[in-house]
Order: sequence, then C-alpha cells, then structure tokens
Amino acid sequence: MKTLFSFSILILLTLTTAFGQVLTRGTVNGHVGTVAGKPLEFTTMMLLKAKDSTLVKGAISDIDGKYAFENVGAGQYLVAAQQIGYRKTYSVPFAIDEAHPAVELPTLAMTDETKSLTEVKVVAQKPFIEQQVDRTVMNVENSIVASGNTALEVLEKAPGVTIDRQNDQIQLKGKAGVIVYIDGKQTYLSQQEVSNLLKNTPSDNIASIEIITNPGSKYDAAGNSGIINIKMKKNKNFGTNGTFILGTGYGWVNNLSGARDDLPKFNSSLNINHREGKINLFGNYSYVNRQSSQSNQITRNIPYNGHTTYFDQNSFRPNQFTGHSYKAGMDYFINDKSTIGVLVNGFSNDWRSSGLNNTLISDENHQLTSKAVTQTNQGNFLSNMTGNVNYKFDYGKGREWTVDADYVHYSGKNGNNLATQYFNSENAIFRPNQDVRSNMPSTINIWAFKTDYVHPLKNGGKVEAGLKSSYVNADNNTLYDTLQQENRQWLPDASRSNQFQYNENINAGYLNYAGKFGKLKVQAGLRAEHTHSIGNSITLNQTVDRNYLNLFPTLFLSRQLDTNNVLNLSYSRRIDRPDYQNLNPFVFYLDPYTYQKGNPFLRPQYTNSIELTHVYKNAFTTTLNYSRTTDFINQETPRQIPAENITYVTPENQGHMDNLSLNLSFPVTVAKWWRMQNNINSYYQHYQTTYSGTPYEVKLVAYNLYMSNNFTMSKTLSAELSGWYNSASQYGFYRAQPMGGFSVGVQKKVMDGKGNLKLNVNDPFWLNHFSGRALVQDIDFRVQSRWESRQIRLTFTYRFGNQNVKGARQRNSATSAEQNRVGGQN
Repeated sequence: MKTLFSFSILILLTLTTAFGQVLTRGTVNGHVGTVAGKPLEFTTMMLLKAKDSTLVKGAISDIDGKYAFENVGAGQYLVAAQQIGYRKTYSVPFAIDEAHPAVELPTLAMTDETKSLTEVKVVAQKPFIEQQVDRTVMNVENSIVASGNTALEVLEKAPGVTIDRQNDQIQLKGKAGVIVYIDGKQTYLSQQEVSNLLKNTPSDNIASIEIITNPGSKYDAAGNSGIINIKMKKNKNFGTNGTFILGTGYGWVNNLSGARDDLPKFNSSLNINHREGKINLFGNYSYVNRQSSQSNQITRNIPYNGHTTYFDQNSFRPNQFTGHSYKAGMDYFINDKSTIGVLVNGFSNDWRSSGLNNTLISDENHQLTSKAVTQTNQGNFLSNMTGNVNYKFDYGKGREWTVDADYVHYSGKNGNNLATQYFNSENAIFRPNQDVRSNMPSTINIWAFKTDYVHPLKNGGKVEAGLKSSYVNADNNTLYDTLQQENRQWLPDASRSNQFQYNENINAGYLNYAGKFGKLKVQAGLRAEHTHSIGNSITLNQTVDRNYLNLFPTLFLSRQLDTNNVLNLSYSRRIDRPDYQNLNPFVFYLDPYTYQKGNPFLRPQYTNSIELTHVYKNAFTTTLNYSRTTDFINQETPRQIPAENITYVTPENQGHMDNLSLNLSFPVTVAKWWRMQNNINSYYQHYQTTYSGTPYEVKLVAYNLYMSNNFTMSKTLSAELSGWYNSASQYGFYRAQPMGGFSVGVQKKVMDGKGNLKLNVNDPFWLNHFSGRALVQDIDFRVQSRWESRQIRLTFTYRFGNQNVKGARQRNSATSAEQNRVGGQN
C-alpha cells in the first residue's frame, strides 16, 4: 500500500503541474493523396522550418493518408511529403503561435514521377516485417509467401516466435505465456486451443500481426511474454464494397507404411462493407476444409528395480478439419460525437482424426518382449459465439469515453476411442484387448464489462483511466467407458471420469499518464486486479478457493537524442493465471502407457520485465530485454509410474526463470527493385527449480534468425523469398533441437488491379520438423515430430464495389483477458 500511495501522490503532482502550464506548443494535422483524390498511405512526412528547411519532426501517413505532428513549438513551418513513385510535394508556409495552436493543412496532392530502371516502376510497399518502437509488425496482407498459409504458419516466421508443435505451445523470445488477441479481443482459449484455432485460420483474412513484448497498463495484466494481436482485414470506404478470396493448396507426407498421403486444402472467404449516412454495416464469412497430418516417434527408457525397459513408439495421425467463421455488425453514428455499435462473431470447428500408434517394448538387453498397437479415433467439435455492445462519446480534442459489454459462449465436445491389442515377441496376442472411450462435453460462459476514459492535457499529455469486471463460469465433464471383453458391453469407468466446475471473478482498474518533460516522453501507469476463483472437482469432492489482489505498475520513457536516434526504456509487471482446462484434474489418454492430466493446485506466475530499445533512422532497431518469472508454470512437467511403465505430463509451478534477450532488426536496400529485411534475436535463459526434491538448473544461450527478400520485377509482377532458423532451445525440462525453413512466392496483379494471383511454395525441401529430449532423474524421453509443412498454394483475391468506402471502426471489447484460458479440446 505504501508503494501505491507514493505512486498516486506522484501522479497527482504531475497532473497538477501539467494543468498549470501555459500552452506553448501546438499540433499540425493534414492529409496526403494523389491528384485524383486517392489517399496515400505510408508516405514520409517532414515538418521543416520555413526559414532554412531544417528538419524538425518526421511522421508516416496512415492507411487513410492522415498524418500529425504533436508538441510543435512556436514558429514558422512548412510540410514536405515524400513517396517513392511521386514527386516531392511541399505545403504553403504556416505559423504555430498562441493564436494558432492547432493547424489543419489542406490536402497535399502528389503527382506521379516515372523513373526508368529497365522499364521497372518501383512502388512503395510495407515490408513483411516492420520494426516499430514499441512492437514488431508483420504486414501479412501484401506478403506473397504468407498467402494461402494458416495464421500459425505465418506466425512461425515472426522474429523471436517459436512454435512447439509437439505440445501446441507458442513461445516468444524463449518464453511461453503469450496472450493472443484477434482484432483487439482476446481469444479466451488455452494455448493448445489457440494453436488449433490458428492452424485453421487462413492467412488471406489477416491484414497484420502485432507482437507487443511490453504492453501498458491499459491492457490486461495477463501474459508474461507479451501480446500477439492479429488484425483481420477491414474495408475502409464509403458506399458498398467487398473482397472475395479463393484458395487451394496441396501437401504430402509418408505414413508409417511408407506410402504417400496426399493432403489437399481449400479455403474461401467473403468480406462486405456498406456505409451510407449514419449507418455502417459490415460482415464476413470464411470456410476452411483442409487435410493435414502429424507423425511422432517417441523413445523412453524407464528404470525400475535395477532393470530398464525401453519403449519405441511410432504414431501417424491424419486429420480432417472443417471450419466456419463469421462476423456481423453495425455502427450507428448518432451525431458527430456519439457512436453506438453491435457486433456478433463466432466460429464452428469440426476436427477429426484416425491414428495408429505402434509401441515396441524391449528389455534391458534391447530384446523385444511385447508390442502394443493402439487405434485412435478422435473427434473435436468447438463452437463460439461472442456478442458485443459498445458506445463511444467523442468530446473533441482527443477527449473520449468508451463503454463495452460482452457475452461469450463456448460449447465443446471431445470424444476419443482407443482400441489396443497386445502382442508378444512372436507377434501373438497374449492378453485381452483394451478398449476405452471418452466423452468430454464442456461449456464456458463469460460476461464482461469495461469502460475507458481519455482526457488530454494542455501541455500535450493525456490521462487515461478505466474499469473492468469479468465473470467466468466453466463446466467440464469427463466421462470414460471401458469395454467388457466377455459380453462386449460398455460400462462406466468411475476411476477415470471427473466433473470439474470453475468460477472466476476479476475486477480491475487502471490509471495511466502520458506526457512530456522537456525532451523526455513519459508514460506511467498502475493497474490493480482483484481475483476470486473457485475450482470444484465434483467427482473427487475437492475444492480450491483462491482470493488475491495484485498491483501491476508500468513505466515507459522515450528520448529523441537527435534527428536520427531515439532511446526508449520500459518496465512492466504481469501475471499469467492457469488455463481453465489445466486446473481440471482429468486424465486424457494418448495410449495405455502415455497420458496427460490437469492440476487444480496451480498458482499464477508473475513476471517483471525491463526493456531498452534504440532506434536509428526509424529503421534500425536494437532491443535489450531482461525478465524474471517466478512460480513458473511448466505446462509439460514429465512424471513416471515406473512399476506400470507409464509416463505422463502435468502442469506444475516450477521455481523461477531469468531471460535476457538482445534483438537486432535492420532493413537493407540491395537495389531499387530488391529490398531485404533482417532480424536477429538472441537470448540467455537461466532456469532454476526443484524436481522431486532435487535441485535442477539449466543455463542456455539460443538465437532466432529471420530474413525476407522482396523483388519488384514490374508494375504487376513481384516475388518474395523468406527464411527462418531457430537454434537449440530449452523450455522447462525439454531441450529442443534446431529447426527452420524457407518459402518462395510470386504475385501477379490482374483485372486492372482488382484481382490478385499468388503462388507460394512453403518449405520445399521439408526441413521443418521438431526434435526434443527431456532428461532429468529417471526421466529419459525423446520425441521427433513431423507434419506436412511442405506445401504448394494458389490464392486468388478479387476486390469489388466502391473502393472509397470508410470501414468499420476498430474497437477493443470488454472480454480482452479471459479467452486465452479456455480449456484446450485436443
């Protein structure tokens, strides 16, 4: 409380000083476009002194051609616009003084400038990877190699991101606990279910992916390694318009028998927007039908009573996925200040798999003693519906108030049948078959409300404040049946069944201040979150009740050293609460010798992070980050029951982890027609815990490399080549071997620019695969995993209607912290 009191006094003193200052600085706003009236996005804008054209400030126009310069001192200025393919354009001179603190300039109209380079016209385009001061942005929309991929495959190319496909984990700079947002709304899914959702989200529906390693106090405090925000494509024009996308793909692998499996893929989507008068209507629908597969090879050594048993498991699991997703909404502009909107979105996913698992069991002399053959048939159905009502009141001059109310409903059903036959070394059946089936229905309901207020200050700063309350009710029922071989009847298996209910209420409030003291920009915030949760295992008659209050401070400092150099420093404290499904003590069987189980006694983990960033010429970025995570949640802690030859994994709180990372991002212009973006991320991890009463420690240096090349060959033809590599890494008790891959693609604009054809070949030499090992005490567990990363895809995009329509406004719903924690269904 002493810390909170001191921080509050500091904020009040700062606000008092800010309100008392006399306005000595102003703002400059305007638009830039073509002579035909089309907005020009990503144009370099320069604020110059009128006397000698000395550069004062720089900016980039947004997607609507809008630009702004803030905190401009009194004086005479002019604005210059520079864009590749257009002539440099200047505004008329103007003044900033007490009588003119806010200047709105007329639209700068830029004319074409044709430059001959063997008849190649160079057109400005955002790079696939764009390093901004506070985040890394992947511009998926215009990428050739990203076209036709899934969202997960695109995310795998992101700098510092590692996808553990064996355990369906997303890691950022060597740390798990990533929170995934879609259009500013959290997905309310566990890591496994988020991974599954992204596997089946077409990249052609994505505009960009933002990676934010140190979010501010306005964001929910969840996520120790940061936030990944996936922005879906939006219409931006008046009238009626839309986009139609049609894509097909093909992948292939070899199954356990060595035969080739062909895996076709298909996706389509339709996006429509209509704006007229005070009403804006928008909606989209997507359909995915894709076949995929995954093969695993697992070896285990299990010592017991002076003897060692060796397991060699091979599995092949072809999958069939069918998914529908939708979004529909309306914004009603009551007047110039008030806007009310409704939004409904959701999905219906059906995932089915029929796999075969062969387990060879050998004695300490590596002589085969028995074999188990397990046939699995799994089905996973998950549907979601989210409703949002929102209101925004714009007071003008940057002051606004927003309100969001949400209801989210998830309904899932996961069924799995396992039929196991046991053979001796002579390949004869020596014990009865074992047939087990499970039915796991689940429902999750989430209610949330949040309100935010932004108040600008006279010195150019602003204060933000907000409240949020959410309530979650989850009901998971795990029902197991065992087949009686004598009469071939299914009987309930109470020893494996379990019903688990979870209720959680989180109430939060935050206060955030942003301002400038001389040349130093400051943003300081404090967020408070009170959590009350009750986990009730009805079958086991076991209840875990937790009630706790946490404070989460954030601090951001930015200093413009000179025209070319900017230095930023940030600090934040964050929390990761356990996934709802991880708290469920149910057991999920992969085969009779391997399973995973939940842990109702999991505690939240906490992370303190500090980050220093240097930006040179708005292009070259160097970031140094240090974080410490305490009560570290290890999602896949391996355990064994050696007397029964059983190995299982379960989430546990395991000590603490220190992470020190250095990231370098820099573009290289090789030629006017060849642009390159490079990213190097290296990190040092120090992991300390206790495993079964014995200290366990890991120290590791690892790195990630990413490079993309963009080639502009003509006005309508371009190409892209990108590649990535991850060195050996460690997560918890698992050491992963190096992995990587590359993609190549070409793009052709057709139909006078309204159509677009993209051909992409991903991982042509099938280099991308996972290999790892857990070696601790009596655990010696190795796994190799492959999937159909080698694919070829063709995508056609057609834009129709009026392309000058203003699109649906962006909004962040109240349900922005809970969805990532919905239980995984497979």
